[in-house]
Amino acid sequence: MKYTIQNDHLKVTVLEKGAELCSIESMLNGSEYIWQANPDIWGSHAPNLFPIIGCLKDNAFIHEGKEYAMPKHGFIRNNTDVKLFEQKEDRLIFILQSNENTRKVYPFEFEFKIHFILAGNKLKLVHEISNTGEGEMLFNLGGHPAFNCQLHEGEDYTDYYLEFDQKETLNTWNLSDGGLIASEGKQILNDSKIIKLHPEIFANDALILKNLKSSSVSLKCKKSDFELKVKFDGFPYLGLWAKAHAPYVCIEPWIGIADRADTNREFSSKELLQRLSPQDTFTAEYSIEINH
Repeated sequence: MKYTIQNDHLKVTVLEKGAELCSIESMLNGSEYIWQANPDIWGSHAPNLFPIIGCLKDNAFIHEGKEYAMPKHGFIRNNTDVKLFEQKEDRLIFILQSNENTRKVYPFEFEFKIHFILAGNKLKLVHEISNTGEGEMLFNLGGHPAFNCQLHEGEDYTDYYLEFDQKETLNTWNLSDGGLIASEGKQILNDSKIIKLHPEIFANDALILKNLKSSSVSLKCKKSDFELKVKFDGFPYLGLWAKAHAPYVCIEPWIGIADRADTNREFSSKELLQRLSPQDTFTAEYSIEINH
């Protein structure tokens, strides 16, 4: 099942399964900005990452002496228990509540809501996580939207680039063969705002960026005045990724990160872990703004 909202600027479509954003289409020129999940390359559009990001060591974590197996990026992705909670002219809200399936892999009671709010040329994605249990709740949270990088005929992937709102000096982090955080990697930016895209940029997997000064990054094309801005206030880390030689780029706001290769696998020791008291609610949002 798909649900759609639109205004004079944008038409937005979200899959009920996993509450996955699957289309942002321009009402002005018909351009499709979201990667259309070609299964021969990468069969997703924009998964929601909860309650972990990336991989766990041995695909499991330990909490209070018990081991819980969980797939990469958690269990919201492709989850058919996610349901539409509310639809209005300018917004869609989806919900997943803890249930028998989640308790097998995650020993916390919760309510996960994600709001898709359309305002002019901007889509806001607001995450609302409530602890409905009696003990402290632990989690990470992130987004994984993939954006097309060949919007018009005559454009090449190398015509596109990413531009941060402030000059950055940043290293990335190396991943092990199992997708775990290994050592600090090479320098990606040196007092610069620009990362140029090219077919081999993600040959060694994602670029993982910490300690950013910027609160937004824009996808731009040197052959047009196109700008797609992702504002990620409240998400301290950022992942950038695509399959090698694929015509899209994922801009991934993260509160958390994959396990370190040397982890003790205790869930409570995960990096950037959020701790939520009983009956409290946590919110975080990022936005996607389209300018031509």
